[in-house]
Amino acid sequence: MTVSITEVLRIAAFSDGDQGGNPAGVWIGPALPPETEMQRLAHEVGFSETAFAARSGEAFRVRYFSPEAEVPFCGHATIALGAALAREVGDGVYPLALNQASITVEGRREGGLSAAALQSPLTRSAPADPQLVAEALALFGYGEADLDSRIPPGLAHAGNDHLVLALQSRDLLAAMRYDLEAGRKLMRTWNMPTIVLVWAESARLFHTRNPFAFGGVYEDPATGSGTAALAGYLRDIGWPHGGAIDVVQGEDMGVRSRLHADIGLEPGSSIRVAGTARFM
Repeated sequence: MTVSITEVLRIAAFSDGDQGGNPAGVWIGPALPPETEMQRLAHEVGFSETAFAARSGEAFRVRYFSPEAEVPFCGHATIALGAALAREVGDGVYPLALNQASITVEGRREGGLSAAALQSPLTRSAPADPQLVAEALALFGYGEADLDSRIPPGLAHAGNDHLVLALQSRDLLAAMRYDLEAGRKLMRTWNMPTIVLVWAESARLFHTRNPFAFGGVYEDPATGSGTAALAGYLRDIGWPHGGAIDVVQGEDMGVRSRLHADIGLEPGSSIRVAGTARFM
């Protein structure tokens, strides 16, 4: 089964109105192509992720590929898929069967944009390994004094593992730099698709950056899985989130994106991450 690049929809997820957002590829068909074909196409599309979906019973079977590797879950590509399903099938809530979890995505058409929301896989977190923290700080040129002690380094999971590093200031976040090959080695050694660098402007408003060297991408302008993981981690450490957080991402790339996460009270429960999407 050979798939043409012309069959792939291009959708920017978590847009800021009709601008910004993280581009994702979306392919929907009667059956998933072979793994090698999906990897080839994701590399050809060149976005940080491409989602492949095919109906399987009452659900859609979904797999996600970066240009270099498959990942278990991708939030922004799921939001893009929700927008695509709303356009191709109709507004609604769609069950999705992933490699390691079952989730849902909701898509609604709203004029020139689409609104979409995903329910993440179950969340969990733990304190980050001190060796991992030391290696990550060295990668970015930060020191322990640059960290916000209110949000200690953690390993947060919402479909993927993410290292969460909270910084003391917006300037430190803007100064993020790293070597792509060194970042790829670190993330693959620790089996960690992204690192969530975060600055808390307030208890409910966060600014983040997400290096994605694992998939061969320097940085993502909007990361739904990272936002879900961050939200679950904030719940676990007792952060006063008030039931929801808003995240601004991509500003330092010139691609401002907006994400909203609703946080339930039950530890480990799914996080609802919502935003808008625009067809490119």
